Order: sequence, then C-alpha cells, then structure tokens
Amino acid sequence: MKVLLFGLNFNECSSRRENRFATVASIFSAIRKDQSFAIGYDVNDFLDNSSDKAVWLYTQNLAIQLKPKEAQQSVVAPLSSYQMIWETFANQSESERDIFLHDVFPSGFLWGTSTGSFNVEGGWAEDGKGESIWDRFGHEGHVHMKQTADVACDSYHKIEYDTYLLRGLQPNIYKFSISWPRIFHNGSKDSLNPQGVDYYNKLIDTLLDSNIEPMVTLFHWDLPQALQDLGGWQNESIINAFVDYASFCFATFGDRVKFWITFHEPWVISYAGYGTGQHPPGIADPGEASYQVAHVILKAHARAWHVYDIHYRPKQHGKVGIVLNSDWAEPKSPGSPDDVRAAELYLQFMLGWFAHPIFVNGDYPDILKSQIKQKNQECSTPIAKLPMFSDDEKLLLNGTADFFGLSHYTSRYISASINHSCTPSYENIGDFSQHVDPSWPQTPAPWLYVVPWGLRRLLRFVSQEYTGSRLPIYIAGNGAPTDDGGDLINDTTRLDYYRLYINEALKAIKLDAIDVQSYIARSLIDGFEGSSGYSQKFGLHHVNFENANRQRTPKESAYLFSTVIENNGFPSNVTRKFIQPLKKDVSMSTKLPSLPASDVPSKAKVVWEKFSTQTNFERDMYFYGTFPEGFLWGVSTSAYQTEGAWDADGKGPSIWDNFTHIPGNINNNDTGDIACDSYNKVDEDLYLLRALRVNTYRFSLSWPRIFPNGRINSINRQGVDYYNRLIDGLLARNITPMVTLYHWDMPQALQDIGGWENPILIELFDNFADFCFQTFGDRVKFWVTFNEPIAISWLGYDLGTFPPNMKDDPGYTVYKITHTILKAHARVYHTYDQKYRQSQKGVISLSLNIDWVEPKTPNDPRDVETADRYLQFMAGWFAHPIFKNGDYPEAMKWKVGNRSELQKLPSSRLPVFTEEEREYIRGTADVFCLNYYTSKIITHKTTRLKPYSYENDQERELKTDLSWPTSALDGMRAVPWGLRRLLNWIKEEYGNPPIYITENGVGIKTKSDVDDTSRIFYYKTHIDEALKAYNLDGVNLRGFVAWSFMDNFEWLSGYDPRFGLHQVDFDNPNRPRTPKRSAIYFAEIIHQNGLPQPKEEEFLYGKFPENFYWSVASAAYQIEGAWRADGKGLSIWDQFAHTPLKISNDENGDIACDSYHKMEADLAILKELKVTHYRFSISWPRILPDGTTQHINEAGLKYYERLVDALLAANIQPQVTMYHWDLPQALQNTGGWENETIIQTFKDYAELLFQRLGEKVKFWITLNEPYSISNIGHGYGVSAPGISARPGRAPYIVGHNLIKAHAEVWHLYNETYRSKQGGLISLAISAEWAEPKNPYKQEDIDAARRHVQFFAGWFAHPIFKNGDYSEVMKQRIRERSQGQSRLPVFTESEKQRIKGTFDFFGLNHYTTILASNLNYPALITSYDADRGVASITDRSWLGSGSFWLKVTPFGFRRLLKWIKEEYNNPPIYVTENGISERVDGGFHDIWRIHYLKNYINEALKGVVLDGIDLRGYTVWSLMDNFEWAVGFAERFGLYFTNYTDPNLSRIPKESSKYYTSIIRCNGFPDPASGPHLCLDPQPESTGGTPAPTSSAIWPTHDATTEKVEFLGLNLTSSHAEVALYVMFALLLVAVLGLAIFSCVYRKVAKKAHNQFLN
Repeated sequence: MKVLLFGLNFNECSSRRENRFATVASIFSAIRKDQSFAIGYDVNDFLDNSSDKAVWLYTQNLAIQLKPKEAQQSVVAPLSSYQMIWETFANQSESERDIFLHDVFPSGFLWGTSTGSFNVEGGWAEDGKGESIWDRFGHEGHVHMKQTADVACDSYHKIEYDTYLLRGLQPNIYKFSISWPRIFHNGSKDSLNPQGVDYYNKLIDTLLDSNIEPMVTLFHWDLPQALQDLGGWQNESIINAFVDYASFCFATFGDRVKFWITFHEPWVISYAGYGTGQHPPGIADPGEASYQVAHVILKAHARAWHVYDIHYRPKQHGKVGIVLNSDWAEPKSPGSPDDVRAAELYLQFMLGWFAHPIFVNGDYPDILKSQIKQKNQECSTPIAKLPMFSDDEKLLLNGTADFFGLSHYTSRYISASINHSCTPSYENIGDFSQHVDPSWPQTPAPWLYVVPWGLRRLLRFVSQEYTGSRLPIYIAGNGAPTDDGGDLINDTTRLDYYRLYINEALKAIKLDAIDVQSYIARSLIDGFEGSSGYSQKFGLHHVNFENANRQRTPKESAYLFSTVIENNGFPSNVTRKFIQPLKKDVSMSTKLPSLPASDVPSKAKVVWEKFSTQTNFERDMYFYGTFPEGFLWGVSTSAYQTEGAWDADGKGPSIWDNFTHIPGNINNNDTGDIACDSYNKVDEDLYLLRALRVNTYRFSLSWPRIFPNGRINSINRQGVDYYNRLIDGLLARNITPMVTLYHWDMPQALQDIGGWENPILIELFDNFADFCFQTFGDRVKFWVTFNEPIAISWLGYDLGTFPPNMKDDPGYTVYKITHTILKAHARVYHTYDQKYRQSQKGVISLSLNIDWVEPKTPNDPRDVETADRYLQFMAGWFAHPIFKNGDYPEAMKWKVGNRSELQKLPSSRLPVFTEEEREYIRGTADVFCLNYYTSKIITHKTTRLKPYSYENDQERELKTDLSWPTSALDGMRAVPWGLRRLLNWIKEEYGNPPIYITENGVGIKTKSDVDDTSRIFYYKTHIDEALKAYNLDGVNLRGFVAWSFMDNFEWLSGYDPRFGLHQVDFDNPNRPRTPKRSAIYFAEIIHQNGLPQPKEEEFLYGKFPENFYWSVASAAYQIEGAWRADGKGLSIWDQFAHTPLKISNDENGDIACDSYHKMEADLAILKELKVTHYRFSISWPRILPDGTTQHINEAGLKYYERLVDALLAANIQPQVTMYHWDLPQALQNTGGWENETIIQTFKDYAELLFQRLGEKVKFWITLNEPYSISNIGHGYGVSAPGISARPGRAPYIVGHNLIKAHAEVWHLYNETYRSKQGGLISLAISAEWAEPKNPYKQEDIDAARRHVQFFAGWFAHPIFKNGDYSEVMKQRIRERSQGQSRLPVFTESEKQRIKGTFDFFGLNHYTTILASNLNYPALITSYDADRGVASITDRSWLGSGSFWLKVTPFGFRRLLKWIKEEYNNPPIYVTENGISERVDGGFHDIWRIHYLKNYINEALKGVVLDGIDLRGYTVWSLMDNFEWAVGFAERFGLYFTNYTDPNLSRIPKESSKYYTSIIRCNGFPDPASGPHLCLDPQPESTGGTPAPTSSAIWPTHDATTEKVEFLGLNLTSSHAEVALYVMFALLLVAVLGLAIFSCVYRKVAKKAHNQFLN
C-alpha cells in the first residue's frame, strides 16, 4: 500500500531537547513495518522552524529511505531498537514526560517485595550452613565499618516475623533467594544440609499458608566459599555444581514454587565481583575475569533452565527466568551521534551482555563484540577478552527464559569517551563515560539518582529488543535507600520514588502496550547491603540493627505500597471498597432464657466446691485443644486511648480531655491528645490487623467525635467519615467490627448538665446509639453498649479517681449511676431490637469487668459466701438485672439494705426498680461479654458502717498471693486459672450464655518490650484456661479478644504500662508501630484456632531395646545415715550439715533413711520394683576414714560387699558411683578438690574398690555431677564444702582436677582391671536442657547453647571429644579474665590422656530452662558471669516440690539428641531422672506418674525416632531421702519414707507401681494391640494404694473423704487402712528377710574366712 502525507505539523514542541526529525524517522519506520510505502509528503510547515543543518541531515536521510530496500541496506543500517526508543521519547516535554497517570494495572498483576539470603538471613554458621564468599568478605573487614552479615536481620530465625509483615503488606509474591551454602554447605550435592532444607520448606509453606506465592532465586551472590576456593565462577566445573544444586531445589521445592530465578543480577557478580573487586571474591580483572565469569554464568543458567524444562516443567508447571539489572542510558548530547552510540553501548554492555544470548540469538550483541574487537585493535595489547560461544552453546542458550526479570533503579547520561584509554576498565572498554543531571534527586546510595521516566523507556527497549509479545516482563527489583542519619521510619523522601516509578511502569503498560506483569519492591526489610553494610536502608520495614531483637517496624513507604497494592495502582477515584459478606455469623437465633433470682450464696458456689480443692498439678496441667469453628479472635482498643486528634475536624471535648489537661491528674501529666494518632492512621492500623490474622476488631466510638455536644443536632460528618473508613477497611479484610458505644469518654457538654446523674442521659444516649445503628449497623453486627460500667460508677462517682471525679456522696451516687446506666442500656437494647435487629441481624450486650476471687479458706462457708457476694457486687450488680430477673442480686439488696438500716437510714441506699423497669431491663443482652485480668484471695471482714461506701458494703478483705506473677499495675497479678473458674461461675450463674472474652491482657512497665516473653506467658496460660473451660467444662465460649491491639493511653497511668501486642513509640511524633513477639505468638494461636498438641509431643507406643537397663538410684549420704557408725570418718557433708543455717530446718543426714542398718528393707522394695539395676554410691569416708588407703575401714567395706552380694542374689545388677559428693573431711582439710594431690588419692581409693568389688560390679561411675561439686560446692557455696569466696577461680580449678582424676581412674581400670573384670566405667554428668527464651533471636539461641556447653560440655567436651574444654568456654573466660585466663589449661599430654576416657555417657537430667543473654559487669568474676546467661522458666510448665525443677519432657529428648550429635552418638545411660514433691503422705503421686510417663516416653522417641544409643534409664530416687541443702523437705522417692516412724518405714507410692509396669513391659505397649500381660496387676508384697492409670491427667477429687491420724500422718481412712497392711506386710518381710539374711551371712562369712586362711 502506498501512502502520501499531505501535511506534517508539530504542536507545542518548545523544548530544545526534543528532536522532531527523530520523530519523523520513527513515523516512517512504523509505516514501513506494516508493508506500506510513503511516496511523498509536504514538509514546508515542518521545515519552516528547522535549522539548516537539521534539514540537510534529514534530507539526506530521506534520499536514503526512498531508495529500494537492497540499496538502503548497502548505504545505512536501519535504526536499532535503542535508537528507535530514544527517538520516540526524545522530543517529550518535561510536562508530558512527568504527567501522572491515574489508572489501574491489569487484573492479575503481580505485586511483590524481595530480599536476598545474605542480606537478611544471618545464621551464618547455624545448623550446618557452610561459609559463603560474603561471610569471608565481611570477616576480612572489607565492608563498611567492618560490619558482617553474621546476624543481619536474623531472618533465619524469624520466618514468622517476616511473614507477619508480608501479610500486612498483602503482596501476591515474595521474592527471596536460597543460600547455596545453607543447602549444600560446600557447594556440592554430597554435602546436603537437611536443616537448611527444613528452613526453606518452612518458609515456603508459611508463605503459601498466608496466600503469598514464593518467587525463588537460586543464586543471589552468596557462593559457597568452598567453590570459590576452587576458582568460583572462573572454573567451568562450577556449572555442573550449579545444575546439581538447581535440580535439587527444583525437586525439593518445585511442587510449591512456581516462579524460579536462576541468577539475580549477574552483571553485578561479573562487574563488581570480578571487575572492580568491590564485591567478593574481590577480584579486579575487568578485561578478562569479568567476561569469563559472565560466560560461565550464562551457560550455567541455560543448563539449569533445560533441566527444569525437561525434568520438572511437565509436572510442576512453573516458570524459570533470570533477573538482569540495567540503568536506562540517555545520550548526554542528543544531537551527537557519538553520544547516541555510546548510550547504546552502555546499555548493551550492561543489559545486552546477558540478555542478548538468552532472549535473541544465543550470542553476545554484535555491537558489544565489535566494540571489544575494535578496542583491542586500537590498543597495543588486548585489554578485553570476550569468550566465544560454540554453535551448540548458542543453541543451548537461545530462548532459555520464560520471563524477563528486570531490576532497575536509576538512569545515566552517557557520552562518548574522549580519552580512549587502554587501561582495562568497564568504561574504557566500552568507550563511554557516565554522567548525571544535577537536577536529579540523589539518594544515600552514591550510584542511585531518582529518574523515574527512565523505567518506562527501558521497559519499551526490553520489549522491543528482547520480549515483544512472546514473554512477559517482571520488574523484579526497584527501590531506593534511606540512610542512617534521617528519619528511619517516616521515609517520606522515598514515597515519591515508589509512586513515580510504579506510575512509569503503569504508563508502559497502558500507553505503550508493554507486557509488564509484575512489580517487586526492594526490599521487604532493611538488610545487609553488601559493601555498604547497614548504612543504606532499602527496606519497606525498618530493622533495628542496634538491638539483638532485630525488631521490624513498618515505614511510611510500606503503608504507601500496601495502598497501591490494594488499589491495584492509582485509580482516578478511590471509591468505597466492595464489602464482602461477613464469614463470622454472630447473630442469635433465640433470646436468652429468663432466670430466677440468685440465692444467697448462689448456686454457682459449686464452682468453688469443684475447683478450690484442686492440687496444683490438677490446676496447672496444660491442656491442648482447639476452639470451635467460627470462634472470634480479636484485639481491642478504645477511642480516647488510641485515636488522639482530640480537637480535630470538629470533635467536641470529652470529660477525659478536660480531666487530663489538669496537671497532676495523670501520671507524668500524660494526655490522650495524640495518643496513638489512630484517627490519622487508619491504614497503618488496618495493615497490622491484617498481619495479626484477627477476624474481629473491637473499638469504641467517640461520642463527642460524632456528636460534639452530645446531641443529635450536632452531627460531625468528618467524625462519621472516619468510622466509616475504619469499618469499611475492616470488612474489606474480612474483619468483623465489634463496636463499643460508650468507653468512658462522655461529651463534656453532657457532663455539664450532670452526666449520668441526670436521667435525661438515657434519652440522649439512646439518640446517639440510634444514630450509630442507623449509620453503621448495615456493616456492624456486634454492639457493646457500655464498657466496664463499674468503672463509670465506682471509679467516677464513689472513689472519684476517674472523671468526672465525683466523690462527694459515696455509697449513694455510685448506686444511682448504675441505676441510670442499666436503664440506658436497656433503652438502647430495645431500640436495636425493635428498629434494627430484623434487618441488620446483629447482637448487642455490654462488657463487664470481673475479677475472680478465691476464698482464703475454701472449706469455710463464710469465706465462700463472701466470695460469691463479691462477684454479685462486681458482676451481678449489672448482670443479674440483665441476665436474670431485671433486679439486683439478693445478696446485694440484702447486704446494702441491712447496712442502710444499721446506719439508721430511712431506706436502702440501693435504688429500687419498679416492676415495669424490671421487665424492661430483664433479658436485654444477647451474649455475655467479659473483661478479665486478675484474681484475688478473699475473706470475710466486718467493715465500718461509716462513711458509706460501695467497697465497705461488700464486707470483705482482698489479698493477693505474692507468688503470682506481677504486672505494671498494682493488684493486677496474672492468675490464669481464675479465668477458667470465672467462666464456670458465669455458666452456672447465668445459664451458660454465649460468652465473649472482650478484654484480657497484661501491662508491662518498660520503655520497650518488643521481646515481651512475660506477655506470651500470660496469653499462653490464660487462653489455655479458656480452652479448658470450653472443652472440659462445657462453657459456651464464642470468642477471645486481647487487650490491647497496641500500646496506648492507659488512663491514670498514662503511657507507662504497655498492654499492646504492638509497641508504639510515643516519643516519635509519627507514632510508629512495631509488632512485638506476642503479636507473632497471638497470630499463630489464631491461625491454629487454639493450642493444638505439637506433633512432637504426641505419645509414642513402643518398646525399648532388649536388655535395656531399668534402674533406680540413691546416694550414700542421702540414705545411709550411721554417720559415725563402725569407724566411718567425717565427710564434708557431715561438717556442712552440722553448721547452723546451712540446711533447711537445720536437718542433717546423720540418720537419713538409715539404709546402713536397713539393707533388707531396701532390697525388698527393689525386688518389688522389678528393676534390673540399682545405682548407689559408696561413701569414701566409710571405707577410708581419712580418705587415704593408709587406714581401711573393713566394716564399711563389708557393708558394701554385703549389699552387692544381696543385689546379685536378687538378680539386680549394681551400678556403683565412687564419688557422690561426700569427700572425707580430712582431705578437705588439705585443700580437697582444689589440691591437685587429690587426683592420686582418688585413684588409690578407686583401685581399692576395683580390687574388693570389681569382680562383681560391672558398672562404675567415677564422679556424680562434677558440675555440682565444682560450682555449687566451690562457687555458690550452698553445697559442701560451702566455698564461695573465689567464684571465678575455684570452680574451674576443682573441675580441672575432677576431670584429671576421672581420667586416671578410667585408665587404671582400662589398663589393669578391664580384661579380668569386663566392666564399664564412665562418669555421670548433670545437664539441664536450655531453650532460647526467644527462639526468634540469635542472641538467645547462642545463650542457650552456651548454657549447655558450660553445664554439660564443661566436663563432656574434654572426655568425649578432644581432651580440652570447648572453644565457647575458653573464649568466654579468656575474654572476661584480667590478663591470663582463669580457666586452667591442659597440657598436650593431659589432653591425650583425658580424651576418650569413657565407656558410656552417664546423664543426670531433670528439667529445662529458657536462656537469654546477660552481660555481667566486667568486674564480676564468677562462673555465672563467664557464662553470661539469664534463665527463666515458662509459666505453663508444671512445677514440682523444687523451685528449680519444672516438668519439661521435651527437653529430655532434645538433650539426648544433642549428646548424640555433639559426641558422635555414644552409648547413653540415664543415671538420674525424677521429680520432687513437698507433700507428706503423698502416696497418690499422680504428678510423678505424669513425669515418668512423659520423660520415659521422650526417651523412647529418642531411641525409635532419633536413633539415639540409649541403653538404660534410672529413676531418682528409690525413696524419699536427705536432699542436700533442703533437707528432707523435698521428696523424690518412689517410696515414701516415714520420718515420723522410728522404723523409717518405706511405703510404696503409686508411681512405684507405674514404674514397675513400664519395666515389665519394657516400654509402652500400644493399647490398640492389647491385651498386654505386662500391664496386668501383680501380686503386691507390701501393699499400697491403687495406682492410677498411666493416662490419668485430670484426676477427680473426693472432697468428702474422711481424714484420720496414723503414725503422725493425716491420711484418708482408706490410705490409713492400706498403710496398716503395708506395715504388717513389711514386718513379715523383715522377719523372714532377717532369717534368710542370717543364714546367708553365716555361709558367706565362713567362706570368706576360709579364703582368708588360704
């Protein structure tokens, strides 16, 4: 087709930089593309305003264009893609270029944000990760301020934190990279690290669970250092390694990952890593290495793409691409052809270098190749070496991408180089120079200027040059940093960057028809930015790198980006969002039933009868389960506490505004004028609510914001608009609004007419409510009329501490106010019921604050009645009229009425409802809303009659238990079990109505509490009690709302107590919000709909290996007694226990259990237990009174010989401990374990034992718990010998000598006695397991490891590993020592002698702690200061009779696994494990059964699931005994030792029978495969109470059981009867045993005598 143009005019082209001739050229190019041919045009108008030179240039070009095609090709090449794009935009005016486009992106557009593994993960050496080149680079000090990425953002431990932020941001995709050395620690597939794989599996699953698609980069610069040591990307063998790695990732994660990126910005790798050396590996070879690396990377990419295409795409259906970074290049001088060519070269050297081979023809761009060739010819020696692809390689490369990933940040002006230098460099090789326009805004990154329009031009170039309509373009990286010096949160300077760059992408789509399908902002969080360290902040969320918590705070840019995502761009009009129907139906099908008045006390007293006699075990047992489907989870706030804007946009003053403005009324003179500024931060609050996963949000409406003067004639539309925006935003996120009409902020105008004392308020409040129902009720389905009306009445009008601070008429006005409030509530209820319920289908109630009260004496009826009366005064005051009969509770009417009469008043101070009013009030609630925070202990108290007071009317006294955890507010201690009891009371008192907990939380007084472990404990225990109430007690619980969403103004306390799940920085005018750890925790509870049992805690049925050792333990000093009998010498414990105030109650082990004289009794119970082994210790001073072999006490030795013989005769193998802490005092007098000579002395003592007992004893333990000997005895000094003066030296010296003594004894046995005696010998090491207090925090993780290394590794590392202390111990102590390390040093020969001196790992384990880092002052020298660990316990863990021992079975398995992995899976014998109680006569020891069941089951899991070589288990202890510093107060025994009985009788506890059943079954047989004979009851030789079943967790209590006195014990009649039979049976056994023993003893003695004579 031929085209004739009659006219060509340009309008409004005034810019000198616009090239109209380029535009003409582009027009004709476009015509010719469509097979048309221009045969002429009239150019007169066009030429009138053109320069002669320009006319000449384009006239010549015109002549060329009019020639036949063949001739044209020989004369001039067609315009390149770059030239055409540049010419297209060259003539744009600035106004045209920068015009903002209001439109939206296509449906399905992918919004995302990104990170890179080395930027954010940290955990550089965690869990088997290998070293990367960035690790090495940072450690060598090449980064800004010598910073490293060792911890970075700690994202390796913070998956939940990052996903939390992502949920708030709501992107479709999250682009992150996999760390190659975390998967393959040395880079090769034979170095797989399963823990690294687990991390990425968890990350991917967590993302998908939050509806976020993972986009995974295989290589984002962090090459394994092991591969770099082999040449890295300069060695072509790395291609195979990369393909193996990629294939593994595809196979492992590809079922869930559908977007893959092989390489992120390979230009940066090649240029900065191998060209300039600014990045690792720090090679500066721009002419050769840089090109070589790019060549290898391209081939590696292609190979990986083909692997996916062939092997994985058919099943996984994903996409694989590459992300290339590029600036846009603009010629510095538009009229200079050289600059135009230079700009194109710049673009091809940056982008075409990688894009052309992949997206065009498998080879580098011709312009790049020719430039390098030309440059090499110009120089005397070649300055660049560009490798060549073979034809096969070109075929392999071409088309190896499913999308074009583009990173773009900035643009450059480019000019042709003037100097033409032959020094190899990026610019010299390309013959171009880079420039910037001074007017371009600069960022803290020196290379990054804000040039938004460059993005659109670059996108058009990419589309025309590489993708066309074939492939989509994903903008995979775009952003700008802020620096350390500015406002780190309010990053307003970046808002325009994002708005304008995103808008340019929108223009490319809408105006240029470019197929851009994604925009990914860099980056999710601030991170380690390569050579710049942490100085440049690219994150949408600020990370505080100065704080070990690495807390993340959304910046203003995050909120902006979230809004762009939500709107899918920049619509011209943001209309009210589409509101989806609520998924949570809270409507009530029927009204609550009418109930009769309560008795005095009420029938709900059954709650105290049921629960007050619970044992701590019954009360505190943790319950796993979930809530019903549709359960409401939410957070709560109130208007005055959060909104601020106290006088903005027409809002009227409230009573709290006026009250807080009076100095002295509020702590620190704080006010709510700004508060959290939620009035101006709707988007911010919605962002975090979405992240939190709540399905309801409770907030209150500010009456004076809607009606400034409190009346309907003063409607403030701006206030209404605010709440509409909030409600719509909630519904758009499927969050149910739960709206409180009155949360204490009365309009001051109404208070001026009397406030709630004026009955007109009933009508005015109804008008306000009616307006709210009409205005918001189409979307609000849950209404609360009043929040905690008791605070209004009592605090506002009796105590007068709250506004309107009326206290002139106490005891009167308080009741009048409630009277009015109840009628106002009823009026509003009826308004809703009659006008709106049918159409709106909501529910309405009021929220009551109720504390639980526990009678001081539960079996005292007067205290129970007082407790019930307290609840009637607090809760029933409001609930009884509404939920029962329309009137106040009888207990309240009776008490106030009687006191009024005693006060000689004409009538009761409690107002009276008319019959009509009672009918009107009764039933005016659809649900019961409860605010619970704490509990009290209550007792009756006769109070004064005057002055009149609501408080005195209750006739009670309240106290708290000092053991209950404290909070920021006095009297508000955490009492979780009170919640369960209160819920049960409501159930019983009010007919089990639907209950919503509308507030529950704890205040912490601190400036910052992002690591709020105590709040997690609070919610963990309180939600569990709510779960018990629902699942176990049948309470009709429908929802749980935490107080509060964020820190806020807490009334009289101001901003000191922090209740929030999100921290608010009140010192920052922008009031930034930071998620606390509790927010992460609460979000997970919501997601799980409760507290389901962790999989690892599921019970495992199965058996232990054959010949498993089942044992029970004791120790000489703790049971033997006979402290001076038969020549025994003094021990350090004899000396210590006889020193006043050393032992609880000044008790001692002089007699203990008298086992020295009761061998037969002990043997009888051992037989009854059916143990295969018995672990006991030998008293060193009993056989060597002065500790040396110079004097052997034969009587002592014969005692042990008899014991060993008796055990063997009973088929019980002895396990003998040589030293269990009772050092001969004579040796202590010469320095004890601090004196190195003791090593030989101990060796001599051991040899005597081997000689005399070794033929029969096959299991030896040299030392029991050397930690206790060293630190507790010589550091803390609370154990013998009681040394505490040198806590930083003595423990280490003692430990040093103990290790060497053990080694010498082991070698003695190994070299002299093992061959003949064939036994095993080692030591028993005590170890607590330590979990990090904050598992998301590297510092706490390190502290937990340090705790275990200092505890167990102190002794295990030298013996089980390398003969020396662990590096952790050595480094820590060396750093804290003044000069030479206080930790002694082993010589090389000593290390060799110590290493491997074990036959098994003897483990004493009881409990677990939570560890966190604690930095002691440098001047403190002690073991604790060296370790630097603070420890706490989880409040949800069951306790015991010992303050330090919490029931933590999970820690047992983890410790066993740690020993396996740390010490190469040695044979392990658990040599102690047990639990204490402080209950005399505790025969029914269900807590011990629970402990044994769960700990032994964890051991079984270790064997079956973890492959741990566990060979034996020992219970501590056989019987109750002397427990060191606590004397006889703590009882660990399977048998009860009756210390009030002169015979010290041993009575079996139920746990002994349970342990016997485990032994008989050799584990836990599956009931489903039963019956099992081993579980059948066995004939009882000594009697005892019936044992509970092993699954008994919730035992019942018989409160009517009669108690009787028996041998000084307060026993039930049944227990006393059993005890009588036990004593009788023991007597028979003793008589029979004595006879048998006498006979056997005579034979043995005779035989020994004959041997002696021979």
